[in-house]
Amino acid sequence: MAIPKLNGYALPGVADIPPNKVNWAFEPERAALLIHDMQDYFIDFWGDNCPMMEQVIANIAALRQFCRQNNIPVYYTAQPDNQSDEDRALLNDMWGPGINKHAERKSVVKALAPQDGDTVLTKWRYSAFIRSPLEQALKETGRDQLLICGVYAHIGCMTTATDAFMRDIKPFMVADGLADFSREEHLMALKYVAGRSGRVVMTSELLAVPQNKEQLRALVLPLLDEDDVPEDDENLIDYGLDSVRMMALAARWRKTYSDIDFVMLAKEPTIDAWWALLSREATS
Repeated sequence: MAIPKLNGYALPGVADIPPNKVNWAFEPERAALLIHDMQDYFIDFWGDNCPMMEQVIANIAALRQFCRQNNIPVYYTAQPDNQSDEDRALLNDMWGPGINKHAERKSVVKALAPQDGDTVLTKWRYSAFIRSPLEQALKETGRDQLLICGVYAHIGCMTTATDAFMRDIKPFMVADGLADFSREEHLMALKYVAGRSGRVVMTSELLAVPQNKEQLRALVLPLLDEDDVPEDDENLIDYGLDSVRMMALAARWRKTYSDIDFVMLAKEPTIDAWWALLSREATS
């Protein structure tokens, strides 16, 4: 009935990302980050010094830092340690008392501890939206994209993504910012979301500067209006890239390369030319 002892596994890589049914572009000014249930109690099931969990935490930390630099709101879910039988209800049948008997382990892991300006939501059910102000907060701040990371991929994270979709909020499941009972269940959650309720992405795809040309291509393709995939030396404007999205990319990359602006990108709007700009030593 309780969560079993868990073992680490190889996190999904780019080759493991299932085909996404939607090509929504990540737009930082419309996004919020949800760090789901990253409490000591849940992480303890992998034991101490699990390399997989260390990588997941590092990926989430990098994403959180990017969000803070780009004024993207950061939300957390955390189960309380004083749930009554009425509050916990069917969760008792499925999982037992859970965190109720481990009050000392209710904190978010130290490396991801909430900071001033972050919002911690009390978590009552699988979906972060249940008995929560999350939907209202997103709407009030003009946010209709939700980046989802944390544990467990096939339970609360997948359910929250599907619930977000049904509330007209676009969920982005961060494949290597999630952890699960097993690699099989992790990949199942990614496949479900990619085909039914959201878009699956890698951490590197969301960060300010792509680390290689493949990541740059993965970032740019969802911004195009054409279904055809351009060659690396072809003009992206011919494939539907508009000036608004190009300006957004310039603003994003200018945090690392202070000389990049819209004019520089528009002068030669190709994957090859942009990668030449982004593969230089940082100037900021």
